[in-house]
Amino acid sequence: MTEQTTARVNGHARPKVSLLKFDTDAELAAQAAEQPRPADAPGPATVVRAPVWVRSGRAVRTAATHERTRTAARLAVRHSLYVLGGTRIVARRAWDGRTAARYERMIRAAEAAGKWEEAKEWEERGTRYRQQRHQRRMELIRAPQQLAKSAAVGTVAGAGGLLALGGALAVATEDPTWILAPTLAVIEAVHWAVIIGSVVWGPLVMLGPWLCLLGLWDLGRRRQTAPAWAMPHAQRSSEGEPITPSIVVKALRDLGIAPLRKAIAEMGDAGASMLSPITIAGCGVEVDVTLPSGVSTDEVQGRRRKLAENLGRHEHEVFITIPPAARTVRLWIADSGALDEPIGPSPLVVDADMSADYYTGSAPWGQDLRGDAAAVSLLQRHLLITGLSNQGKTAALRALALWLALDGSVEFRIADLKGVGDWAMFEGLATVLIQGPTDEHVMEATHMLEEAVGDMEDRNAALKESGSANGVTREMARTDPRFRPLVLIVDEAQVAFMCPIKGEDGRPYGGKKATSRYFMAARKLHNQGRAVNVTLWQGTQDPTDENLPKLVREGAHIRASLVLGTETQAKMALGETAVDGGAAPHKLRRGQDKGTVVVAGDGIPLPKGQTSITVRTHYIDGDQAAAIAERAKAKRAGVTTASHVAGGPSVDPLADIAAVLGDAPRLRTQEVLQRLAERNPAEYRGWKFRELREVLEAVDAAPHKSDGVMVVDRAKVETALGRRAENGTEE
Repeated sequence: MTEQTTARVNGHARPKVSLLKFDTDAELAAQAAEQPRPADAPGPATVVRAPVWVRSGRAVRTAATHERTRTAARLAVRHSLYVLGGTRIVARRAWDGRTAARYERMIRAAEAAGKWEEAKEWEERGTRYRQQRHQRRMELIRAPQQLAKSAAVGTVAGAGGLLALGGALAVATEDPTWILAPTLAVIEAVHWAVIIGSVVWGPLVMLGPWLCLLGLWDLGRRRQTAPAWAMPHAQRSSEGEPITPSIVVKALRDLGIAPLRKAIAEMGDAGASMLSPITIAGCGVEVDVTLPSGVSTDEVQGRRRKLAENLGRHEHEVFITIPPAARTVRLWIADSGALDEPIGPSPLVVDADMSADYYTGSAPWGQDLRGDAAAVSLLQRHLLITGLSNQGKTAALRALALWLALDGSVEFRIADLKGVGDWAMFEGLATVLIQGPTDEHVMEATHMLEEAVGDMEDRNAALKESGSANGVTREMARTDPRFRPLVLIVDEAQVAFMCPIKGEDGRPYGGKKATSRYFMAARKLHNQGRAVNVTLWQGTQDPTDENLPKLVREGAHIRASLVLGTETQAKMALGETAVDGGAAPHKLRRGQDKGTVVVAGDGIPLPKGQTSITVRTHYIDGDQAAAIAERAKAKRAGVTTASHVAGGPSVDPLADIAAVLGDAPRLRTQEVLQRLAERNPAEYRGWKFRELREVLEAVDAAPHKSDGVMVVDRAKVETALGRRAENGTEE
């Protein structure tokens, strides 16, 4: 930019010159130093003139990058491409109307989709079209001769008719000149038609091309043939746009999967045959996509974010699952922003008269993505819920327990290893309530589970004595205290698995080996507890192999997960089958999808062919939970809650192994396991070689081969016992 000014140097006036505003003082000083100075000017020149080419270049660049220039360019490109696109559409339609191209495309589309019967039907239609086209062309060849004959006959008949009419008029008027009057009238009409046509023809010839151009432009505008970057801003944004078949096909075409893009281009219906009807499903829509040959479902699942963006949605608003049909993916696409809206209060809060039945009822947990109520059957099912911290795990787990508490026949024993009062409302409702994160609280939680294992063994014996052929029936659970449902809840179970403390016998409370007391108690409950109405519910954070061992997490019938950090954690929480089938808790948004759980396993109805379901759980705050707990207490005859569980008699596997070895220098491992089961069935009946090996490996007395069979060496076991006696702990 330049401006005219007058400068004074030491009182001397200088002529007006054009100033160039430089970006830096250094550039200004450099230019000033290069300018010539008058003899009477002692100071350096401070005013310069920019070269013409610099000023012109900057002006051109400013004009070229101005928003108005860009808008005008987009306008010109958009309307030009409307015309070109309209021309292409008309040409395509004309070509399809005159050739069998349409049938060829439909045949290729059917073949790509593997629909051979449909391809055969289109081939037959194409054959009939070609036959009819050939017949029409043969008729056109004979048309001039027939037209000439028809014209001659018509001319003679017309002339004869006009003369007959003229004769009738002449007789009526008694004037022979009327004989030619009709013929002359027709000639006059033709004359005026020629005059009118000659007048109108000129404007029509001039306006015709423009009218055709306008029609092509309008067709291109309606079909949006211009690229997205040339469209106005309001039209370029597709966020929240209703989902249509063309939008879905375009989104799939632009995923970057070459075989998919090529197959869509070859389909005569532009890919529409891949889609099932788009149906409304809750706060979104659902559609099944049959992929062409050469495209796997994994490729589409791996591009979830790109597919969502192509559909004008965020990643968390598109869910991809695998239905039973081969080469098919099911897309559930939410309405824009719908998943950020609350789902409403829990029925437990709204309905003060609600009751529960452990055997026949289901807990109202929330809503699925379709907006339908999601209810969970808890009958004889172990449960595991995982998720990152502060994402609603305890609230989701507590909501199930509050519903089940309304069944007065259910007994609760709870260990809250976070200890901040989240389960305080179960005081006077649960027979055991342990609250705290210390090692002592972990020990008491372990004693609680070990005591439940003893109860489970007693129930198994009582069930055999009862002779019931159907297990523990509803009538037995309500009339016999020995079979009443017992639900054990351990919240923040990772604290127990990570606990380093050891008991007097040297066995650790935490860990994931056969020597771990909490781990072994949980396994025993998973193995045998369900059949006698003893179930274990666990909540844990950030699942890993260290804080949630594989055997424990796979023992749960219902596995639910809130938001997680990685796909590996998701597979640990829900299992590889569920994640491979579309379960994606690691795709949920931390902090924004609180209370949203992905559920796998039984107990909750799953869509046909799917391995998981996403549920937005109802949130029940502390005050509401306390009110529901009070209603549950009213259904019971008063419950005394214990906050401490004393440890029972300790089991020492190493000492028991030494005892069953007796005086034999070595015994086969199978015989050792058999003798252990006879010595203490409640503790060792479920042991396999793995448990025996872990106990002995921990003390450097691992089984070894002798004469081709695995044996346990008595000398090694006695040496390990001696070391433990000297050190006071298990090595």
